[in-house]
Amino acid sequence: MKETEVIMTLKSLTNLMVQPWPDTQPVAFAPLNCTASKNMLSNRTAAGNVLWSQFRSDVNALTQQLTASKHQRWAICFEDSYFFTVAFMAAAHANRHIILPGNYQPAALAELAPHFDAVLHDGVVDLSTTDIELFTVDAASLSAMSASTSQTTNSPTFIPLLLNTICLTLFTSGSNGTPKAIDRTLALLDAEIEQLDAVWGGIISNSTITSTVSHQHIYGLLFRVLWPLCSGRAFERLNVIYPEQVIAHANQDTTLISSPALLKRLTEEHVSKPYRAIFSSGGPLSLDAAQHSQNLFEQRPFEVFGSTETGGIGYRQQQDATTPWLLFPAINMMLNAEGCLRLLSPFIDPKNWYQTSDQCACLSERTFMLKGRADRIVKIEEKRISLTEVERRLCDLDWIEEAAVLPLEETNRLILAAVITLSENGKKTIDDLGKGKFWLTLRQALRQSVEPVGVPRRYRAVDEIPLNSQGKRLVRDLEQLFID
Repeated sequence: MKETEVIMTLKSLTNLMVQPWPDTQPVAFAPLNCTASKNMLSNRTAAGNVLWSQFRSDVNALTQQLTASKHQRWAICFEDSYFFTVAFMAAAHANRHIILPGNYQPAALAELAPHFDAVLHDGVVDLSTTDIELFTVDAASLSAMSASTSQTTNSPTFIPLLLNTICLTLFTSGSNGTPKAIDRTLALLDAEIEQLDAVWGGIISNSTITSTVSHQHIYGLLFRVLWPLCSGRAFERLNVIYPEQVIAHANQDTTLISSPALLKRLTEEHVSKPYRAIFSSGGPLSLDAAQHSQNLFEQRPFEVFGSTETGGIGYRQQQDATTPWLLFPAINMMLNAEGCLRLLSPFIDPKNWYQTSDQCACLSERTFMLKGRADRIVKIEEKRISLTEVERRLCDLDWIEEAAVLPLEETNRLILAAVITLSENGKKTIDDLGKGKFWLTLRQALRQSVEPVGVPRRYRAVDEIPLNSQGKRLVRDLEQLFID
């Protein structure tokens, strides 16, 4: 499906529902060959397609329900991005505190329960072991709410949002996997949406949005839902999950929002079709994956560097291993004494500098290279060892494709362990030498570039390094591989 052949003018979240897009403008869509369960999609329009007239009616109906509720802090957990967006905008217009759990698995959600009073969801939540109230938002419940509200009002009415007063809590796993709450206002998100559209709006105008990443995290929230909503671009309701789906969705009128984890899985795909643009965030994208994306889709991904705490920081299209990152125009940077990035950003705090743990080399006032995280420096036998550097040295070896290095406590001392994926040559070499001799040979090779205390003592070879739903590695998941 296509948007009208005009360049849309970006709208602010402040007045988005007050001065909306035309009633016939698409908001969200599901492909005609969608294989998702039918109860996940609205049956009020063909194949789950929704127009702005319906969207305003749905948001209005749910806003009235939330306004009447005693609950102030609402977690929203959805598989369907359209129902998610209805819940998000309704919570904002009801002036409620919005909570976005990183995932809605029962144990993970129960761990975050102290942060919220009730949950809006589309059938994906199980909190039977808690006293938390659950409220379903789907096609049937929205129809019932709309029918009730239509008896008391002729048309939806909204007032402008005071974005600085509406709080959103997201969660970042950090290096140890323990969820950490990050509070942001909708004003900060609105500033970032404006910046994204200033940088890329012209490139992706008149395209629709398909995504492999969840709206439950900051990257998906902005790129998959809120930016399209404010710029009049229709978004796909359900996740694209498999490489073959990414290939099937490719066309010149579609923009892909993805992660490095999925893009690197496209190496076996050889059918070439264009995308309008491709975005990647959540972790490092290999040069090979960027080049393969060019071959498949006539596009090198726009890599976006940032975090839940900072929002977007910079971006690049990787041409080679030395391609620098470019700051977003609204951001200024400097380095502290330890070489870590400091930011003055309207996405964090427009008046105060924010200190990160990202070690960088500044190439100019606007460009920089990443050198790893300062919090990935560990002391072993009084020597400072960079886990990022050890990973890089491992990947320089012909036997290894990917490496994740972590510290482990073993017999009252700290050692390094490495989880690796082997190249084809690595697999052949380990078969020829046997595991014991291979690990010994690997350590000897690593000692050419890493001092002895920095050479990992324990190894696990895996088919894929475990990642969470954001495409990030968690220390506790890696540690499980070393439990004998």
